[in-house]
This record gives sequence, C-alpha cells and structure tokens, in this order.
Amino acid sequence: MASRTHQPLYVLSEDSERTRGRAAQDSNVAAGKAVAEAVRTTLGPRGMDKMLVDSSGTVVITNDGATILEEMDIDHPAAQMMVEVAETQAEAVGDGTTTAAVLVGELLSRAEDLLDDELHPTVVVEGYAEAARLAAEAIDEQVVDGDVDTALLEAVAESSMTGKGTGDVTARDLASLVVQAVDRVATDDGADGDAITVQARSGAASSATELVDGVVFDDELVHDSMPPTAEDASVAVLETKLEVRQGDVDAEYAIGSVDELTAALEAEEAELRGYADTLSAADVDVLVCRKAIDDRVAGHLADAGILAFESVSASDAADVARVTGASRLGTLDGLSADDLGHAETVTVEPAGDDDDDIVSVRGGDDSEAVTLLVRGSTEHVVDELERAVSDAVDVVIAARESGVVPGAGATEIAISTHLRAAAASVEGRAQLAIEAFADAVDALPRTLAENTGADPIDTLVDLRATHDGEGRAGIIAEGRTATVGDPVAAGIVDPAAVKHEAVESATEAATMVLRIDDVISAE
Repeated sequence: MASRTHQPLYVLSEDSERTRGRAAQDSNVAAGKAVAEAVRTTLGPRGMDKMLVDSSGTVVITNDGATILEEMDIDHPAAQMMVEVAETQAEAVGDGTTTAAVLVGELLSRAEDLLDDELHPTVVVEGYAEAARLAAEAIDEQVVDGDVDTALLEAVAESSMTGKGTGDVTARDLASLVVQAVDRVATDDGADGDAITVQARSGAASSATELVDGVVFDDELVHDSMPPTAEDASVAVLETKLEVRQGDVDAEYAIGSVDELTAALEAEEAELRGYADTLSAADVDVLVCRKAIDDRVAGHLADAGILAFESVSASDAADVARVTGASRLGTLDGLSADDLGHAETVTVEPAGDDDDDIVSVRGGDDSEAVTLLVRGSTEHVVDELERAVSDAVDVVIAARESGVVPGAGATEIAISTHLRAAAASVEGRAQLAIEAFADAVDALPRTLAENTGADPIDTLVDLRATHDGEGRAGIIAEGRTATVGDPVAAGIVDPAAVKHEAVESATEAATMVLRIDDVISAE
C-alpha cells in the first residue's frame, strides 16, 4: 500500500503573524507596563504634567490619566485595554484613572515574576480575583463613619483637583462651587449629574469662574439693535424656522402687473411681521430658536424689544427649556402663556477670545439645572481647568452615594495589609498571587512618595508602622516635603466608589491580558 504524503495546511494568510505561549504573554505584559510608566509620574498632588502634540500640531497639556491615554497614539492591542480601563474609570466615577492604569501595570509586572516561577496563568488569575474581593472588603472597612456633610464633600472635590492646573483660583474655592452645584440639583433620590453643565471659556482669569443658576451657551443676538439684557423675562423655545413658508410642491406663479408684485411682497412681509406680532402679543421677552430666523423677522423682533437667538443646538435648547419651564414648540399657532418659561435674567456678554458671545439664562430658585462657567486666560489653562472641575463634579456625586475613604495612599496601605493577613489562610499557590497583588497595591503609595520627592522605601515603612499602630496613615504633602499622618484630619479623602472601581477595572484588565497565550495579527 502506497504511503500518503501529508501536505502542510495553511489556515492563516501569508501576511499574518502569530506569537504564542510565553512570548505572547511577555509582549502583552511589556505593553501594559509601558503604558503604566507613561502616566506614573502624574500621580498625586505633586504629579507632573504631560505635553501631548499630535500630527497636526495640536498641543494638550494635562496630568489627567484618561486624557493622556486617550491622546496617545497607542497601537498595541493589549495596551489599548489600558486605555479602556481609564475610560471606564472616568465614565463611572470621574477620577482615579491614573491609579487604575498604574495598578494594571503593577499587577502585570508582579504576574510576570510569578510566571517566571512557573505558576500557571490560571492560578494567577484566580488569586487576583480573590485578592480583588478581599480588597473590596478592606475598602469598605475604611469608609469614614458619619454623614458625608458639606465639609467632607468639599474635601473630596479639593483632593480630586489638587495637583491639576487651576490657574489663579485655588482648588478649595473651586471645590466650594462644585459642591454648591451638586447640592443645587440634589433630590431625595440623589444628584443628577446631567443637570450640571461645565462650560469652559477663555479670555478671563480663572478666578472669574462662577456658578450660574441656569444654562450658559455660545450664541449671538440675531440683530444688533436688540437689548443685551432682559429681566424677569418670558422665554419661548421654538423648534421651527421663522422664514417665509415654502410649499411641498414646486410651483410657479405668474405676476402680470406691478400691483400683483406689490401685493405678493406685502403678503410675504405680513407673514414675516406676523411672527414677531404673535410673539409680542404673547409678551415674549426672549426667543430661543433651533432653526434659522429671517433677517426681516429679526428686524421686527428687535423693534418689539425681543431678544432672539437662532440655530441653537438641541442640547442647549433642551437645557433652556428645563431651566425656564418653557415648552418646546413646533409652531407659533395657538401660542399661549402656558407655553412660555420664565427666567430671572437673560444676559449676553462678550466671551473674550471666542467669536460668539456668552448667553446666560438664569432661572432662579426654580431652576432644574446649573452651569459651572469655567474661565481661564488661555486655551490650555481653561481645558485643564474644565477637566478638573468635571472630574470634581463626578467624585462629589460618587461620594454622596458611596461614602468617603482616607486618601493619600492610606486606603491602599489598608488594602495591602488586609491582603497579606488574609493570604496566610488561602491554600495552594493562589496565596502567592494574593501576596503579589498586595505588592502591586503598595506601588501606589510608593509612587506618591516618589512624586513628592520623599524616599519611597522609608515612606512605605513609616506608612505600615503608623497604620499598624495609630490606624490611618497617608502621605501628607506639605510644600516641598511629605510627612506621614492622618489624611482625614488633613482633609484628604476620596470616594469609596473610586477605589472600588480602580481595583475592579484594573483586576479585570490584568487578568484578561494574562489569559492570552496566542496573538494572531493580520496585515
């Protein structure tokens, strides 16, 4: 019987590349560690900024972890997971993005050592999962007793913004505005973050940042002779254009005399004037129109003393309606007082460097939305300030719901101590993974110490000793030095939700990377 000759079977295309086993794991771990190193120096109140320049020359200066990773041109698929971790952290709780990214890198680094010791990746994954559960227990044990009052919320907001560029305004002053904004929209069911808008405008000092009981948007009056301010104003929000109505069918009209032409023009003018007359008869003081307004209509509105804005975005129009209580009208037919909203003041002010003016619609005590109008002298300053304030809003809302825990590395020390104590009762090799997880968490306070200029080893020893003896132990940055003390007494606190999310998302990302033993890439 003739023997068979087995020909090789090619499943992948010739341009595909395949990396297997330990080589694949090493590549993914190296990518994760590299991303973590890119943001490590931004961690903490003494963290440094990064300047990111894209191919078009656009410059972003920030120390926000999510922004840095988003702006970086990352191609490696495993490293992309780090970006997703930061994005998830930012969307969920608004802060802790750098913490999560650094923790992923450390978990991968410790796992690499375990793999070198011939632990199977599945054992490491199981150990990390158990460690994450134990870490959640430790975080819950660190929640500060008592009500989360205004002072604690302001401390949370200030801790979130400390170390970020805030121009000539202090993080404490901004924290007060942020807490006022959250309190303004809070109900028994909680605070609605969607009811708080952060608007950033350059052209003024950062100290000009203010809380507006209402909505702020960019626009200009449709006619120069309209007054820039309206007090105790009735507001109409219109979803249709104010122009000569067009038929649905193309048609031509034959005009045989001057009188017929005059009559046609007068009818057109009467229609346009009728819009203004209808609004004026309803005592409308301010018109916010989603569509275009004909120049002739704008002139009639100006004659009637009505402030009007055209081509307003859907979101801005919705905010105006929510603030003032106005109905969003599809037509002016049957317009009545019940369709109108009310604003204490509507003002139009120059924005400084921006082309459009700043329109402020202040609804007063009945307003269901507020705006934090962030100002800054330059685009770079105002962009970073906007990110800081937006994050602060999110963490204050998170703190109201989850409570607060000590910051400055104290909670991380508590987590690592709890993990080491619990690891002794875990059977099998998973114990080694739990201890490695504790070492990874220790890297966070060690990094904080490095970024404040303190000796990381000595500081970590002091933190552990103080935690075992007095309880809370965090790194308190004072000027150019750092001491170990009680972060709660120093007003350094974080939402418990931020710590929970950082541990959970970092663990998920690290274990996902460790499970990969085959990378197939196609050109």
